[in-house]
Amino acid sequence: MGQAGCKGLYQSLFDYKTEKYVIAKNKKVGLLYRLLQVSILTYLVVWVFLLKKGYQDTDTSLQSSIITKVKGVTFTNTSELGERLWDVADYVIPPQGENVFFVITNLIVTPNQRQETCAESDSISDALCYEDSDCPPGKPVMTGNGVRTGRCLRVENMTRGTCEIFAWCPVETKSRPEKPLLGKAEDFTIYIKNFIRFPKFNFFKTNVLDTKDLKYLKSCHFGPKDPYCPIFRLGSVVKWTGSNFQEIALQGGVIGIQIEWDCDLDKAPSECNPRYYFSRLDSRFPGNSVSSGYNFRFAKYYRDGAGVEFRTLMKAYGIRFDVMVNGRGSFLCDLVLIYLIKKSHFYRNKKFEEVRSGHPVAANGKANVEQLQNLQTVEA
Repeated sequence: MGQAGCKGLYQSLFDYKTEKYVIAKNKKVGLLYRLLQVSILTYLVVWVFLLKKGYQDTDTSLQSSIITKVKGVTFTNTSELGERLWDVADYVIPPQGENVFFVITNLIVTPNQRQETCAESDSISDALCYEDSDCPPGKPVMTGNGVRTGRCLRVENMTRGTCEIFAWCPVETKSRPEKPLLGKAEDFTIYIKNFIRFPKFNFFKTNVLDTKDLKYLKSCHFGPKDPYCPIFRLGSVVKWTGSNFQEIALQGGVIGIQIEWDCDLDKAPSECNPRYYFSRLDSRFPGNSVSSGYNFRFAKYYRDGAGVEFRTLMKAYGIRFDVMVNGRGSFLCDLVLIYLIKKSHFYRNKKFEEVRSGHPVAANGKANVEQLQNLQTVEA
């Protein structure tokens, strides 16, 4: 590079460049330009602001608490349990009222079980045997009820029998009843109280009507005319999922109750209302599918006069309820707070801080004497 080239490069370092605008007097180009501007403006106003409410701030970190209670009584008379009155302490698990609870509607009862030896159930294929060697002692019966003792028990002259086991005897052998034991449970009621809070906006609400009438909760039922009554009829909840109560009571099932709070907090608090959705969550296929229904076993333990422990085993069928809460709260964003209200300059000064040459300056442009002395002035 020659001396002239170096000199030109050196001088170009001190050049200042600025943009130049050319105004084209062309109607077609101008019309296209204005249409583009109108399209962008329409998108912002209609889609972003009116439909999507982009001017609002949103809080999705909903905080929620659920309290549940079930009420109702019914009477049964069976060979295993005799005459018995069932109340909430008998058929609701767990009793403390959580967002997941279970209501018993059907039972298989095996009373007076004691730890001793007996024959395993012949419905368990792993327990079938022809001779004692088929029952190795100390080996548990897979999907069975106890541990093999080494003996094969056969009835009369039959060649095939079942292994003897040490277990809670007699083992459960009865099949599920053809009719639900607590078929009248559809008239039971569920009390679901929900507290919610949007922490960003410090907004609280509950799904219970704010009233001083102490008799209100004893007489109301949830429905279109009374959406702030938290009392739900159990049979109605099942019906709203599209299921038949007697069917689900027979073999059990899982029902989801979803409470949704989608609140525009720019409006009055009375406009923030819960919406309920009811759905059947367990697989429901025609016939008795192995993937449908819900059941589990539990036992109640006792001691006889000699101090020997015994128990009553219950295989419970029923309805598991899962109460789920979600929501979103939206409120006017900083755009309105900073620019559109009378005291916008006050909020703007609190939110923004200008910095020049490493020194802070208030948003209104004022600065102290020391700051002004340190500012650099640029002259054209």
